[in-house]
Amino acid sequence: MNSPHLLTIRPEPGEFAWTFGGVPPVARLTPDTALAVYTEDAFAGGVRSVTDRVSRVCTFPLLNPQTGPFYIEGAEPGDTLAVHLVSIEPARDWGVSSTIPLFGALTSSPTTATLQPPLPERTWIWELDRARRTCRFQAQDSDIVVDLPMDPMHGTVGVAPAHGEVRSALVPDAHGGNMDTPEMRAGVTCFLGVNVPGALLSLGDGHARQGEGESCGVAVETAMNTTVLIGLLKGVRTPWPRLESDTHIMTAGSARPLEDAFRIAQLDLVHWLGRDYGLSHMDAYQLITQALESPLANLCDTNYTAVAKMRKAWLPPATPHRGLHEQLRETSRQLL
Repeated sequence: MNSPHLLTIRPEPGEFAWTFGGVPPVARLTPDTALAVYTEDAFAGGVRSVTDRVSRVCTFPLLNPQTGPFYIEGAEPGDTLAVHLVSIEPARDWGVSSTIPLFGALTSSPTTATLQPPLPERTWIWELDRARRTCRFQAQDSDIVVDLPMDPMHGTVGVAPAHGEVRSALVPDAHGGNMDTPEMRAGVTCFLGVNVPGALLSLGDGHARQGEGESCGVAVETAMNTTVLIGLLKGVRTPWPRLESDTHIMTAGSARPLEDAFRIAQLDLVHWLGRDYGLSHMDAYQLITQALESPLANLCDTNYTAVAKMRKAWLPPATPHRGLHEQLRETSRQLL
């Protein structure tokens, strides 16, 4: 197998996108391209110390800067774009997290208004040891220090939305976007339905690690050096983002309230088991009820995101998405 063409993109300040849709492409590439990109953190690098405050250094809605978009030659509405995450590596030896007034799962918000003051705004700087693969938490109100395993991921991977919409990079929906699922890690392929010619792929919002649900609304945010492989499935529709690893297939649903996000993910998995595994809807419904994992991605963004996760070992033999994950996985080994 020939090595894929490698395109390297490192945006300058001012060259990032802040939306999915409505932005001209920064490059055009073919589906067999390997793309090495630099992505900035959610705060565009503006929060760098425990004394910095997001509310002072960032201007809403200029959060979650995206690298891209990239025009994929041959991608048309009704196709499916495959984005295989070859490697995701922190570009800095530190990450940042924060509490933000009226934002997060355990505080009042503009849409869940209560008669109490916002939680205090604080900033934590996490030390990233890239050799030991750890993220160090230093408590601010005690001497407690905890080292957690590094688990790099991308909070945002998406394409231009359907119907000519332009969506903030803070919003997850059917086009992907700010899903904030820890499942979006190296070795995983993300499948996204193409809505416009060229798909217009963007990614960003790197997290050195994040717990499921992203409770305070902010992960361990950091800049990333990421390599992805691009694939294309012609004539295959993917209504909601789907992910495939070596061990699981997954679907992501985004909506409010949370039960609607849960339902979207579960229903899309039922459809996927029907299309690629030959199960009837009722049999798939029964099987996932007894076998499924349902990790939460985020409960803080404009839409919440829920994931439906199924072990391949518990499914009949099949080649989901025409075996494209396995093909991209094999090609990725040439880049590591």
